[in-house]
Amino acid sequence: MALLSKKDSKLITDPLADNNPITIQVLGICSALAITAQLKASIVMAVSVMAVLAIGNVVISLLRNIIPSKIRIIVQLVVVAALVIIVDQVLKAYSYELSKTLSVFVGLIITNCIIMGRFEAFALANGPWRSFLDGIGNAAGYGLILIIVGFFRELLGSGTLLGFKVLGDPIEKTGLYAIGYENNGFMLLSPMALIVVGIIIWVQRSRNKALIED
Repeated sequence: MALLSKKDSKLITDPLADNNPITIQVLGICSALAITAQLKASIVMAVSVMAVLAIGNVVISLLRNIIPSKIRIIVQLVVVAALVIIVDQVLKAYSYELSKTLSVFVGLIITNCIIMGRFEAFALANGPWRSFLDGIGNAAGYGLILIIVGFFRELLGSGTLLGFKVLGDPIEKTGLYAIGYENNGFMLLSPMALIVVGIIIWVQRSRNKALIED
């Protein structure tokens, strides 16, 4: 018996493209603008959201039959807040400098529309396994956009990837800098993240006409 049915597989694959949380549902835009100037920060944020959403979905799913409807939002906030605190403490313990770079944005995972939306729309109506897959899929779709945006912003804005100089040394004028290339400082500004996301949306919709009709 296959571990994932075709229906379960779509919970992971759909958010990567045709139902992406950022480009289709237009959720989680704030973090895409704020922390994607560095690829490393984008990756860490993506992994953090995946951990919170996947585990949170399972917890909410397990509690779905005993949570009074009048306080379900409060319960959801308590669950996500507890998970975010754990993630924040792990980052401070193992990557303190990066935790300072991400700053308040880790804490703002609590109010991430993607997480609260999946709790409300999926985890409250489905079992733990499907809720886990839904959390992984939506977090992966969110993280994919963050990583793409972070890749181009750091590469074109700083000439580096994950802190490593990949285009040469701008001071010693090696690599592309030897032929007059200059880093585009505008790529490090938040509005450029919005422009990059806009380009991704344009490419995605131009490749899938059904999304334009929707």
